[in-house]
Amino acid sequence: MYCSGCGQRVPEGAAVCAACGRQVAPAVTPATTIPGFEWQLSNYAGKVRTLGIFWAVYAVYAVVIGFVGVGFMHMFLGGHAPWMQNNDLSNTPFSEDWFRFLMHVVWVAVIVRAILAVVVAWGLLTRARWGRIVAIIAAFLSLVKIPFGTAMGIWSLVTLMGYKNSVLYEHLQQQNPPPGL
Repeated sequence: MYCSGCGQRVPEGAAVCAACGRQVAPAVTPATTIPGFEWQLSNYAGKVRTLGIFWAVYAVYAVVIGFVGVGFMHMFLGGHAPWMQNNDLSNTPFSEDWFRFLMHVVWVAVIVRAILAVVVAWGLLTRARWGRIVAIIAAFLSLVKIPFGTAMGIWSLVTLMGYKNSVLYEHLQQQNPPPGL
């Protein structure tokens, strides 16, 4: 160990540096030697696995709700609504091209949301280094999608954010790959 003030070597167990008199910081105990750490790590691994599974379910949910939403949108805006009969759009500020464009934007949003949820699920289930960061970003983006997106976002943020959770996630990466994958 070396003194942080003068850089001289300090003998183990010394409270002050012999050269400059500065107090020596106590040695930091590695997290793996803390009692109960293995239990906390296995408990956290279960939480991350469950969260990953729910992100996969959320991806399927996003696709199903997207199909239903686009179906209703097509039914109400695509020419089947009473005000759209005979393609009479003369007294509306929108054209048929605008509705087609809107349908494409909605489809892209549904597909991007589902792909993001699948990527988050894969990252969490495989304990990838990038999985935690992508999950946090997806959680923030999902907060506005009430009610299930908000629930997934809050659950993800509570499970993945914070110093303790980041340390636990880093230790998960160093363990063997998760069972079943």
